[in-house]
Amino acid sequence: MDFGLNLFSIRTEVDTHEKFLATAHKLKSMGYSALQCSGCPYDVELYKKATSQTGLPVVLTHVGYDRIVNDTDALMAEHEAFGCRNIGLGSMDCSKPDDEIKKQVEALNNAARRMNERGFKFFYHNHNFEFKNMADGRYIMDHLIEDAEALNFTLDTYWVAFAGADLTEYITKMAGRIECVHLKDGRLTKDNNYEIAHLGSGMIDFTDIVPKVLNAGAKHLIVEQDNAVDFEDTLGEVKISIDYLKKNFG
Repeated sequence: MDFGLNLFSIRTEVDTHEKFLATAHKLKSMGYSALQCSGCPYDVELYKKATSQTGLPVVLTHVGYDRIVNDTDALMAEHEAFGCRNIGLGSMDCSKPDDEIKKQVEALNNAARRMNERGFKFFYHNHNFEFKNMADGRYIMDHLIEDAEALNFTLDTYWVAFAGADLTEYITKMAGRIECVHLKDGRLTKDNNYEIAHLGSGMIDFTDIVPKVLNAGAKHLIVEQDNAVDFEDTLGEVKISIDYLKKNFG
């Protein structure tokens, strides 16, 4: 099974070319089999070199909204150069008025159609703030799913659960459009807040969720732990997660 890591999780360990390459080798030795490039230098030659040296493909990126919408062709050419057909966006601006949100959704859908024509796929990554009602009573997330047929989604397990939405329901709603999934866990703190945590230590039952996302078409299961950089042993945090996945899902 393909278990990747979103490098945003360990962004302090990949913030220079030298550290990026050294860390990629360490991730390979831990058992990771793919990379998502986010929160690290965006560099075509660096990604090619890392893949060549480690055998870890870049299976997804996060790039800016403006480039996705206004520089789509160049972005596809760059991704083609390092062998990645999945182009992602971390989030759009969900604080705007409804009419502006709808314009963003339309612009992303148009870019996604262009990508599809060239054999690429666009993936929108959710947070919790897409689970906010618009004037018509639908969540922003539902507008993205229902009104933008060309979009695929990087389903983030933690943020769906944190928003209070039904994770199984949204896996079903996005079935066939979630080849990339962020496996992210979280736990309740002593002061009744939630914090992101390594896999298997929090509120999400991945023995239930992983089979469901695979059945819904997931191909790239990508670990993400936003706060791993806050720990003294950052790489140790993401090693716990890959060890958990290997033990439970092979």
